[in-house]
Amino acid sequence: MPLSASVAREKIHTRNIELTGYEREDGLWDIEAHMTDVKTYGFDNKFRGRVNPGDPIHEMWVRLTVDQSFMVVDAEAVTENHPLENCPNITSVYKELIGIRIGRGWRRAINEKVRGRLGCTHITELLQQLATVSFQSMIGRLKKKEGHGDPAAHFKPLIINTCHAWADDGEAVKDHFPDHYKGD
Repeated sequence: MPLSASVAREKIHTRNIELTGYEREDGLWDIEAHMTDVKTYGFDNKFRGRVNPGDPIHEMWVRLTVDQSFMVVDAEAVTENHPLENCPNITSVYKELIGIRIGRGWRRAINEKVRGRLGCTHITELLQQLATVSFQSMIGRLKKKEGHGDPAAHFKPLIINTCHAWADDGEAVKDHFPDHYKGD
């Protein structure tokens, strides 16, 4: 069901985010984000000169390469379009994510490495979504692979109590993770 009808309005800004998970032939996974911000109007920018309607004011790319245990083994960030000359200077800091496991504590760990003046707001915002996409991309494939063991044991921390639908006393946990069900 879509949102209800709105009053008359003018579109001003659009942020598009594309998040994609890839299984690599070497057994690792690439989880990527591409984000753009565009305006419906043109404006002058001290660094870029004229930014025309529809030209990205922001355009960022992020790739996390993770292993089957959700450990970040490589990270890359690129700022392609930006409003300030020094915006791309911070992208190398995202290599600091190498060695951090996606799961409990992910948000805290990334905030310690790249939050605020230590990183780029737009790239850092994408990292939580990349964590979710890593789970969505990997869990089904890992469950099907022979010899991977019981995925429920490893993935339980990534899903239980992350939202109301996966509450530890709810039907989804009762059905999918009965050993971790906390209901009556």
